[in-house]
Amino acid sequence: MGVCNLNHSQQDVRLKFESQKAFLPTQLSQTLDRYLEKGNSQETLNELFHLLKKYDLSTQEEQESRNDKLKRIML
Repeated sequence: MGVCNLNHSQQDVRLKFESQKAFLPTQLSQTLDRYLEKGNSQETLNELFHLLKKYDLSTQEEQESRNDKLKRIML
């Protein structure tokens, strides 16, 4: 993923999550939904946004990589 100079708001990330929710594994989706209820740093919001962006168009291998990164963020 390339570097993005835009800062994404909590709402941006929530909207991106809602648009990709159906493509995420159920357990990960539920955990991420709860995680997004709390406030997150700008760096975390930007990372979450880009992991979710075009998730549905990613290969299975790329989705698994993104899933691992999402899980690490939420630890």
